[in-house]
This record gives sequence, structure tokens and C-alpha cells, in this order.
Amino acid sequence: MDGFPILSLMMAVPMAGAIACLFAGANSARWIALIATLVDLVLGIALWANFDQAGTAAQWQFQEYAPIFGRFAWALGIDGIALMLIVLTVFLMPICIGASWQAIQKRVGEYMAAFLFMEVLMIGVFTAQDIYLFYVMFEAGLIPMYLIIGIWGGADRIYASYKFFLYTLLGSVLMLIAMMWMVHEAGTTEIPALMAYNFAPEAQTWLFLAFFASFAVKMPMWPVHTWLPDAHVQAPTAGSVILAGVLLKMGGYGFIRFSLPMFPEASAQLAWLIWGLSMVAVVYTSLVALVQSDMKKLIAYSSVAHMAIVTVGLFAFNQAGIEGAMMVMLGHGLVSGALFLCVGVIYDRLHTREINRYGGLSINMPKYAVLFLLFTMASVGLPGTSNFVGEFLSLMGIYQASSWVALVCTTGIILGAAYMLYLYRRIAYGEQVNADAAAMPDLSVREIALLAPIAAAVLWMGVYPESFLAPMRSDIRALEARLAPAAPAGDSHIKMGAAKSAGGATHEEASVHGEAH
Repeated sequence: MDGFPILSLMMAVPMAGAIACLFAGANSARWIALIATLVDLVLGIALWANFDQAGTAAQWQFQEYAPIFGRFAWALGIDGIALMLIVLTVFLMPICIGASWQAIQKRVGEYMAAFLFMEVLMIGVFTAQDIYLFYVMFEAGLIPMYLIIGIWGGADRIYASYKFFLYTLLGSVLMLIAMMWMVHEAGTTEIPALMAYNFAPEAQTWLFLAFFASFAVKMPMWPVHTWLPDAHVQAPTAGSVILAGVLLKMGGYGFIRFSLPMFPEASAQLAWLIWGLSMVAVVYTSLVALVQSDMKKLIAYSSVAHMAIVTVGLFAFNQAGIEGAMMVMLGHGLVSGALFLCVGVIYDRLHTREINRYGGLSINMPKYAVLFLLFTMASVGLPGTSNFVGEFLSLMGIYQASSWVALVCTTGIILGAAYMLYLYRRIAYGEQVNADAAAMPDLSVREIALLAPIAAAVLWMGVYPESFLAPMRSDIRALEARLAPAAPAGDSHIKMGAAKSAGGATHEEASVHGEAH
């Protein structure tokens, strides 16, 4: 596939689809959007299949370069980390289109066009190799989401869309100023070159804080998370799926691609800030989730708690932590997307998100109850599901860096089990008090077709995580090597025990051997 512009094609297909949707009727627009997203899914699978996972392979693959003007260029290329996030994006998009099939009845063409345009920008964020191109894609992604919430959202949609837009825009202005200074200083706009450039340590702190302002809001980290519950509650179901599934991951991707490799010293110096905010987020947002009466709000707060596990994993400065953070991002993208779909299913029938309006759904909706249970357990981090691997690796990584942070963040899993199981009990079990909820039909064929692929992916990730870790491993090692000189000394002092030799080594030999490790 050398020389074939597959990344540009993956952006051109939904772009063409988006333009076609604007001029098509409602039903035609639905089919155009579905076909365009499915074509992109096939291209995404082809990308994964042709990606060279050998440790000796070049770090950046499928590179494309075309100068536009000045230093600004159409430069694309991916590594293993970007590959996995692109696969997640193209996997969720057809499901979002399917989820909107009946739910959206007004301005269908514009809605589908907004979704396809967002797919272009999300793929653009993960493939951009020019820092200004990244910025354009990163910021432009706000526009379709703002429109989706503001036009097709709930009753308070205007407030939620404004809040979403202003919060995320504010941080990004600082990031743009930092980018301009970096380009001026390093004399290049290429992201791979900037990742290897050593900025002065005193400048790094300011640059780190400028980027942090943007990525922390996008993640979102506590205390700049308040836009997320509002946006989720007001967004249509498919909007919530893509917001939780992919858009929140851009913040994590930004940390991996910019903050950590470009400002390693500042990252190490300010690790206490990230750890502190993440610890508060894990405990606080989990407790807030416990008392929610709105299903969407509960899942939105759980997203903030999960993203805090991602940030502690990234700032553990070791391979286990970063691999774990990536796995949580991928796993959470699938699971939270599926949970929002599950909420959307019963919302479409009863048009309320209040938890106490439901109850005993396992009687009249057994298929739904089984799938919802799977995703609930995956959200808790049950072994054999996607989130377990990621959370385990993240906590293992942070334990090496700080055992106290690991202790506090592990409580997040216990609290996560509390609010998710409490939610499940109130919806699926108990007395059927409300006659309208008791009369709801079980999942239709379309709804099963939306949820079944995610269920399969969640189990696949849990049972065989290696297929997701293998493409990223060499890139994460490269990042770890870049961070190693600056990484703070951990407090856990992990020491390997001595291996017993077949001939039965003496006690002294064994202890010497142990110390050498």
C-alpha cells in the first residue's frame, strides 16, 4: 500500500457523503450516511491489516505530504496509537448513524452531514502530522458537535451547546499561542520533529500549562468537567455516543502526542498537579454519580471518573501506565457508547431519562437486560471485559510511581461498582410499578444490530487484549524512552524475587542475584 493515500481517502469519503446529504431527501440522506461510514469502516480495517506491527518498522506509516502555503502543509501519517483511535472512530460511526435512523425526523440531511463532517475532523486529528493542521482539525471538531447539541438536543440545548463551545474554546486559545512560539523556536511545524526537539526547561512549564488548559477541558478533568454532564443530557443519543466514544479521547491523545514527548521535564515536575486533580475526580465524580436521578447524567459522571484513570496512567511515566491509559480510552469508548445507546433505547420508548420511571425491565425486556448487564459489568471493570485490562495496567503503572495515588484511584473501581450496579438494579430489577414501562417491547432487530458488534468488541478486548496492544507497543516504548531521563523516582520500590535455579543456588547467591535486579 506504499504511496496509496489511504488516510486522505478516509477523510474524502465522509466529506463527499456530507455534501451529498445536504442535497438529498431524508431517507436518501440516511442511506448515504450509512454507506459512507461503512466504506470508512472497511478502509479502517484495511489500514489495521496493512499496519506494520514489527518492532523494527518505521514509527510513522502511511505518510502523505503536500505543502499548502508557507510552513502550513497537508501532512498526514499514523503510528500505532493513532491507528487504534482511528479504528475506534470508524467502528462507532455506522452505529451512530443506525441509532439516529428513527430518532431524528427533522432536518435529517443536515444532521447526517454534521455527523459525517465530524468523522472527517476526528480522523484528521488522529492523522495530522503538521501542528497547525492538528489545531484546525482539533478546533473545527467543535462546530458539528455544537450544531448537533444545539439543533437536535433536548429542552436546554442552547445553554448546553454554548457551555460546551465556550469551555472548550477558551483553553484552545492558549494552546494556539504556545504552538506559534514552538514553531518559531524549533523552526518546523512537523509534529515528529517537534516531539524530538528539546525545549528549554523554563519554557516547558509555560508550554505545558498552555496545552494542559486545552486538553484538560477536552478530557474533561475535574474541575473543568461541568460542561460534560450538560452536553450529554441534552445531546441526542448518537451525539452522546460519539462525544463519549471519541471526542473525550482527543484530550488523552493530545497528552500522549504533545504534552508528554515535547515537554518531558515539565510533565514530570507538574505530575503532582495531574495526580491531585485525578484523585479528586475519581472519588468526587463517583460520589456525585451515586445520587443522580437522570441516567445520562450518571453515565456522564462515570466518564469523568474513567478519564481520571487515563490521566494517572499517562502520568505514571512507564510502559504499563501508558498502555493501560490507551486501553481504558479504547475500552471506555466502546462501553460508554454502548451505555448511552442502552439509555437511548428505553428513552425512545418512554421519552424520559428518570431512573425511577423504570423498574423490572428484565421481565418484559430480557434481551435488553442481558446486554445492559454486560455493558454495566464492563464499565465496572469485570475481568474478561475491555475495561479490566486497561484499569489494571493503569493502576499497576501508577503504583510504581506513587502508591498513594494508586490507593485513592483504586477506590474509584469500588465506587464505580456501587453506582453502576445501583443503576442496573433500579432499572432491570424490582417491582414493575409503572404500567407504561412494563408494556415496553424488547429490542428490535435494528437495536440488536447496533449493540451486538459493541458487545463482541468489548469481550474481544477483554479476552484477547494483545491484538489491541501489539500495534501500540513500540510507540509506547519510544515515548517511555523519551520520558525516562525526566521521570520522577517512584516510592513503591518494587523488587523482583530471586529465581530458583535448577541446581539449587545457595542463599547468598540468590540474594546477590535479587539485588542485581
